[in-house]
Amino acid sequence: MLYVISYDIGTDRRRLAIARLLEGYGQRVLESVFECDLDPAGYRQLRQRLNRLVKIEDGDRLRIYQLCRNCREQIEIIGDGPPPEQSRDCYII
Repeated sequence: MLYVISYDIGTDRRRLAIARLLEGYGQRVLESVFECDLDPAGYRQLRQRLNRLVKIEDGDRLRIYQLCRNCREQIEIIGDGPPPEQSRDCYII
C-alpha cells in the first residue's frame, strides 16, 4: 500500500530524526513529504517508531494518507520529482 506522509515538526533535531526514519521506509518527494510503499507489517513498524518521535505536546503535526491502487494511478507530478514510490520485488535463489 502506498502511504503519503507529511509533517510539520517544530525542532530541527526531531525534524531531522523523522526525515531520516522516513528515508529508511520510502522516498522524499518534497521537503516534508515522503511516499512509502509498505506492507502491513512495515507500516505498523513505522507507526510505532513515529509514535516515539512525534511530540504532539510540542506542536508537532504529522499526516498519513493511504492511497489505493486506483488513487496511485491518478498521481500527477508537476515539475521535477521522482515517480511514485514502488517497492521492488526481490527474489533470492
